[in-house]
This record gives sequence, C-alpha cells and structure tokens, in this order.
Amino acid sequence: MKKRALISVSDKTGVVEFARELTSLGYEIISTGGTAKALSSAGVKNIGISDITGFPECLDGRVKTLHPAVHAGLLARRDLPEHMEQLDKLKINTIDIVAVNLYPFKQTILKEGTTLEEAIENIDIGGPTMIRSAAKNYRDVCVVVDPSDYAEVISRLKANELSVEFKFGLMYKVFQHTAVYDTMISTYMREKLGIRFPDQITFAYEKKQGMRYGENPQQNAAFYAEALPVAGSLPQAEQLQGKELSYNNINDANGALDLLHEFDEIAVVACKHANPCGVGTGKTVLEAYKTAYECDPVSIFGGIVAVNRAVDADVAREMVKIFLEIVIAPDFTAEALEVFKAKPNLRVLKLADINAERGEKAYDMKKVYGGLLVQDRDRTLFNKEDVKTVTKRKPTAEEMQQLEFAFKVVKHAKSNAIAVAKNNAAIGVGGGQTNRIWAAQQAIEHAGERVKGAVLASDAFFPFSDCVEAAAKAGITAIIQPGGSVRDQESIDACDKYGIAMVFVGQRHFKH
Repeated sequence: MKKRALISVSDKTGVVEFARELTSLGYEIISTGGTAKALSSAGVKNIGISDITGFPECLDGRVKTLHPAVHAGLLARRDLPEHMEQLDKLKINTIDIVAVNLYPFKQTILKEGTTLEEAIENIDIGGPTMIRSAAKNYRDVCVVVDPSDYAEVISRLKANELSVEFKFGLMYKVFQHTAVYDTMISTYMREKLGIRFPDQITFAYEKKQGMRYGENPQQNAAFYAEALPVAGSLPQAEQLQGKELSYNNINDANGALDLLHEFDEIAVVACKHANPCGVGTGKTVLEAYKTAYECDPVSIFGGIVAVNRAVDADVAREMVKIFLEIVIAPDFTAEALEVFKAKPNLRVLKLADINAERGEKAYDMKKVYGGLLVQDRDRTLFNKEDVKTVTKRKPTAEEMQQLEFAFKVVKHAKSNAIAVAKNNAAIGVGGGQTNRIWAAQQAIEHAGERVKGAVLASDAFFPFSDCVEAAAKAGITAIIQPGGSVRDQESIDACDKYGIAMVFVGQRHFKH
C-alpha cells in the first residue's frame, strides 16, 4: 500500500514545510479545503479528500472526512490479517500520518459580538473524529496536533526512529487537545444556559509557566491560566523586570488583587502570605502608598504591593527603600522603571486592565483530596439597606466611612479576622486565628498608639463580648460586624456601656 499522510489544519504554522518533507520521504499527501490551497500554492502536490472517498464534500464542508475510506484507513490494525484483507477487498488504502488541528472555536468566541450561530459553526466535527481514530490506532498511525512536533516527526522518520513510545506521547496530546476543546465548548454552552453547578463539570487551563518548586522546595509545581483569558487577572500581566514568579508570589499577588478590587478610589494594597498587611487610599498614589506602608512597616518587608493607578518615579523611589517581592500596577512611567532597575530582582508586573470588572460567572475553587469545592466568588461587601445600628449611639458619617473601609479589608484577611482602620488606612490586621479575641488583640496590638479613635471590623459575629471589652480598652469608637450570634445582646450591652457605636450588616466574610 502507498504511504499516505492526511493533512488538514486551521493553524497553518509550518504545514507547508512539513508536507514538503513528507513528500520527499515518499508520502502521498491528502488534504482538504484551505490546507489544500495553501499546499498547492506552495507547489506541494496533494490530492483532495473527495478523490479518496469518491464522494463530494457537502453541506458547506460539514461532511468531507466522515467516510469509511478515511476512518477504515486510520483504524485498521496492521498486525491483524483480517483487517488488512478487508481493506484490500474494499480497495481502501491505509493512512499512516495525520496532521490535524481544529476549527478555531476559542478564537471565535473571544471575538466581540460573536453570535451563537457563529460559535456553533466553529465546532469541529470531522477533525476531532479523525484525530481520535488515529490516536486509538497509535501503534500504526502517527498523529500530530501540535505544529511544534512537526520537526521531530520528520527527524525521526528520516532516522527510522518513529517509535511506539513516541507515538504514544502524541496520542496523549490528541486526547488532551480534544478534552480542552470540548471543555471550552461545554463551558460556553453552560454559560449560555445559565447553569452554575452541573452534575459534571470540567475546566480548561493552559500551562503558563513551570516553576522551580511549589509552596515549599519539596513540592513540584506549575502555573496554569484559564484557557479563555480573563481580563484583569494575574495571568494577563506583563512582567517588565525581575526574577521569575514563584508559586507563593502568584498566590500572594492574587490576594492583593482581590482586595484592590474593593476600591474605586486611588488605593494601594500590601499583602504577605495572601493576607493584607497594609491598605491605604489617598489623593495620590504616593500618599496611598505611604499610608499602606505605615500600617505595618515590618510585615510589608518581602511583601506584594498592588496599585490601581499608574506608578511614577516618586512612588518608585519610596518603594525601593525596602525589599519587596512584587509591584503590580496598570502602568509605570519610564522614569519609574529606571528607578526600579536599582532592584533588579524586584518583579515589576504591568496589568493594564487591573481595574476591569470581575465577572459574575467566575468560580472560587478549592481542591481537596479526592474532590473539588466550587462556589461563587464573594463579590459583595454588604447591602446598605441591611445595615442596622444596634447600639444607642449611631456611628457618625466619618465613622461609617471608616467602618466600610475596615470591612473591605477584613473581608480579605484569613478567618478569624479583625481589622482596625483610621483615616482611610488599615492600621492593624489580625487574621488566621482560631478564636476571635486573639485576632482582635493582634489587630489592636499592631495598631499601637494610633488605635485611639479608630474603628474595628470583624469578618463574622462576636460569640462573646470579649472583643468589645478589648476594643473599649484600646479606645475604639465604632464596630462593624455581621451580627447573628445568639449572644448578640451581650456585645450590644457592652458597646452601650462604653459608648461604642456598633452596626450589623447581616453578611459575613469567612475566608479559609
């Protein structure tokens, strides 16, 4: 039988050279549509799929390769005489090499204004069927879906080293490729139907980078980005200088970005181990940075700083005074980048759409051993109509502004969490404690002398009045918390005793 290769690709990178090399090795090239035109224009001889099937392409090209002359040639096992006898009887030639990649469904749905009909027309049917057939018969058929593999296939053919082991690796790539492709299609349809939590769910990710190690040196790791790009997300950032991002860098930076999105005004967020250690707003980025820095000058050392406005040279000069792991912002002036060069290991990330609205459709996921927890993202702070003053004294307008600020911060600290704020700055954060009083004591201690006249926020209700007692002793004037404890009245009475204003918002923000 003739040596044959079937080539039909949407991504035509390197396909002419690949086909030309196969021709020189004695392969007859079968091709379709645009690929056939590209090969013919380049002078590479090929035969149309209809010449193989004896049946014309029809239904606007929807049916062209779905034919026994193609699939029998792919699936016939060369080691089974009965298979080969059937091919001979049916006058069907084997196909030894398949190079196919699929209709650009991803590129289609990423275009603004794409209709459902356009998306459906870009769901490939014949392509996945062909590569799955070829992959199933990998011992006899070499199937290539990634243009970067063309060169090695040719090299191995020339050296007569197209081993079963190598072809098994290509087989794996096929099923990985179709799994991601089908996942993007099902995700698109799921969103169109408004289905949030189906009985079965898949997600598609693409490797962004390998890593030296994970959370600890004994753990291997890699970073994957969602297959469909997400505006304002960390994978979309452009690294302008510095060392490669580590596992912990990415986790911490993500936490900083999450908190930064609580603010429309100029804001600077500093995070350490994914916990906020400095948050400030101001009339300028410089003012906001200094405010965030002063929250906790110790913890910010080696931390992540996220800014929601462009960074200029004055801000950069302040930042390089200490050791930071990452600075991420929507832009940097040329002068700021010159300043940062003094710290060549500092990772500088430009995320142009850092302020992009975070989509309602995004999930928050936590992997557990043997399973996956999937939930909606915690996108709200509280409903203003649910805010209720439960004490005799109401908070002043200024106190209420500071309470809202503090509640934004505590929402993003690990539970149990308490945040103390004053003058649009987080002056003390206590997070990740196993009881609330420890978190309160930690936040108050961090605030130091600035605590007098400050406000306090809790991510969940007070189970006892001990947090109010600690707040009163420190000089805190107002408290914001969800409420909902069977012992709420105990805390309310304590606030009234000390003249502290307290509001309930009816919404907690556990973060584990």
